[in-house]
Amino acid sequence: MTEIESLRGVLAQQSGSTTKSTETGAPTQDDTAHEPKPMAADIYSERGDKKTWGTYTPNQGYKVANTEYGDMSISIYGYARYLNQRGLDSTFTDALGNIKSVQQRQDIQLNKVQIKFLGWILNPKFRYFLYGWSSNASQGLGAQVVLAGNLSYAFNKAFNVGAGIRSLPGTRSVEGNFPFWLGVDTRLIADEFFRPSYTSGVWAWGKIGSRLDYIAMIGNNLSTLGVSAAQLNNGLNTVSTSLVWMPSTGEFGQGFGDFEDHQKLATRLAAHFTRSNEDRQEQPNSDQFENTQIRLEDGSVIFTPNLLGPGITVNDVTYKMAAFDGGIKYHGFSLEGEYYLRWLDHFHGLGTTGLPTVFSHGLQLQTSAMVLPKTLQVYLGGSTLTGNAAALDAYRAKYGNPWDFRAGLNYFPYHNKVIRWNNEFLYLYKSPVGYTAVPFALGGTGPVFASTLELAF
Repeated sequence: MTEIESLRGVLAQQSGSTTKSTETGAPTQDDTAHEPKPMAADIYSERGDKKTWGTYTPNQGYKVANTEYGDMSISIYGYARYLNQRGLDSTFTDALGNIKSVQQRQDIQLNKVQIKFLGWILNPKFRYFLYGWSSNASQGLGAQVVLAGNLSYAFNKAFNVGAGIRSLPGTRSVEGNFPFWLGVDTRLIADEFFRPSYTSGVWAWGKIGSRLDYIAMIGNNLSTLGVSAAQLNNGLNTVSTSLVWMPSTGEFGQGFGDFEDHQKLATRLAAHFTRSNEDRQEQPNSDQFENTQIRLEDGSVIFTPNLLGPGITVNDVTYKMAAFDGGIKYHGFSLEGEYYLRWLDHFHGLGTTGLPTVFSHGLQLQTSAMVLPKTLQVYLGGSTLTGNAAALDAYRAKYGNPWDFRAGLNYFPYHNKVIRWNNEFLYLYKSPVGYTAVPFALGGTGPVFASTLELAF
């Protein structure tokens, strides 16, 4: 029994240090320099007739192989969601005066399942991250099931390279901090409107000194999910970068909110820039999972015929977007905001000669507090956006600027981020974005409620 009690003490110490160590992220987020510490392995039960083996590391899962030629961990993410959109208005009117229906959903979905395989092969610096995911709310649509991943090589803390599929780092939420958001797998509408998505490409990342991180990526297009290689243009002109400065502590915790309970003020300032030449045929369908469409403020896709005037059809456009974010975290409290600017120009297509640049900008703010440390978190958030699209000028007074507000509560029953119960109330006004995998609906105005049980190990 003395040996068992001693092992229990070791396990308690390791478990206590694990939550703190995850503040800097995990290899799946391109941060192999600060891996979370594994929890205990090879622990005997009190009866002494069973033996556990392997290690567990938060957000990297369970290690199932560890050899001189490589290792492998398996991690699973998924959540079940009850969604009620019955309070939304049943229709909305777009910029062309078309009346469109809004589906007022009420359903329960195992909304996403993601299985990740990660580790190193032959050389600890050569890493792989392979995964499959399913968006069950999007059954029958393109990219409902995805098999993807990437390979990378870690030269040192300052320079690492990767190739494969990852998110373009054009806003904070696509830097690689999923799923550690205040809500479960859902963004505010301004972020969803402006951001790029996942694509295939190559990228480099690392640290400049102790307080500055960078990511730079070259990709095929803004969103590769649901788009075949035959649909892509051959320009290879999608670029996206992020530069993150953490001046006070050199880190900013894991994602949004201060679950980690910073005892010193943690601060963050960041800048992002993305540019891409996009054409009509390389866009995912508007309902497909994790799609990114180039839209105007009423939700109309920029390639819609006659949107920018009678007889005008855009076939090609240059998308340029900058985002600036900042935040503070202290003693379980967080305040985080982001400002977006987007320019659409260099139009090609019928009647596009002389079209002016279409400019849009937006803002989002989020705040949260740990009411009970490591157990109960409350949060508020909101966003809005506007622009100067000529086709919308006549409708500006009628439409107003789209915005959203949300209030939520997160309960962590095991005092870690492995299991979370989230309850969230949203109010939408003329939402310019939406698809089946998210709780907001395109064109939606009115209240939405969602209750979600999330697993992330």
